[in-house]
Amino acid sequence: MGLRCGIVGLPNVGKSTLFNALSNAKAESANYPFCTIEPNVGVITVPDERLRILEELVNPKRVLPTIIEFVDIAGLVKGASKGEGLGNKFLANIREVDAIIHVVRCFDDENIVHVAGGVDPVFDKDVIDTELQIKDLESIDKKLAKSERSAKSGDAAAKKEVVVLQRFKDALEAGQNARALEVTPEELEAVADLQLLTIKPVIYVANVDEGSIQNGNAHVAALQAHVAQEGAEVVLVSAAIESQIAEMEDPEEKEMFLGEYGLTESGLNRLIRASYSLLNLITYFTAGPQEVRAWTVHRGDKAPAAAGVIHSDFEKGFIRAEVIKLPDYQQFKTEAKIKEAGKMAVEGKEYVVQDGDIMHFRFNV
Repeated sequence: MGLRCGIVGLPNVGKSTLFNALSNAKAESANYPFCTIEPNVGVITVPDERLRILEELVNPKRVLPTIIEFVDIAGLVKGASKGEGLGNKFLANIREVDAIIHVVRCFDDENIVHVAGGVDPVFDKDVIDTELQIKDLESIDKKLAKSERSAKSGDAAAKKEVVVLQRFKDALEAGQNARALEVTPEELEAVADLQLLTIKPVIYVANVDEGSIQNGNAHVAALQAHVAQEGAEVVLVSAAIESQIAEMEDPEEKEMFLGEYGLTESGLNRLIRASYSLLNLITYFTAGPQEVRAWTVHRGDKAPAAAGVIHSDFEKGFIRAEVIKLPDYQQFKTEAKIKEAGKMAVEGKEYVVQDGDIMHFRFNV
């Protein structure tokens, strides 16, 4: 399963600069390419040091990391929900993503005009939220009207649905995002078909100047305070720094450059890690002479579901999983020696996959 994130933000907040930096990022290896599959969609491989370790141990013909897809949601301006700018087209794009990366301007620059006349990250955040909330209200109102008609005719399920839909409607009208509501899985089912925009998990990217990348600034503090009640993460990124990193092919040069700013990794890496955490995703690996490959699953998934990510037949005919931990692979070097040492676990259908597991599946179809 690939991760798909939509990048949103007002004009001149650095959203396009960040997306272009991602688009131009030089991969660590020619085997790990970035590609643009549409003018506003790019795919980049997820950096994972464990892949390099496994490659050295197994020496496979190829290495396949997992991927993350970034969608540049352009056209979001005040009035987008009513079709201003490219609103309708790109609001539709947001429905297709797993998470929203909301880029907020947290830097001062007299040469870059702000659409509101001055830098105000709280204002920026609220403008985007309002447009998405208005669109969600339209969806809720349409379904609510239909459910109310069914409820009046005595439909018990529709009556329950009306109560849930009204809760969402009240929250949105009060300026809250749908994700702020505490609801049960059953209540979520009532709105699942609507693909609400504000129910999607969000990460706020504070786009800062180079001097604020370590400790932030007053704009970052204001944004953090404003989103604290959402429990959302604010990731500090300097699109200017990322643009320079994107041009570097030499890992050592990149490391030295980051070191000048007191950084150990790029903002892109931090953003990817935050996205995985937000969506409760983990990585397991398969390793053999043909290929070493990373696979993405949800935390808490059991072995058959993990096998199903490779192929549905693996899940249907699942028999068992042979599981190796990376530290054991590093210690014993080969699968034969791992087995001799009793470090290869044989797990059944109830085994919960752990981040970093190296797995072989036995199945019968």
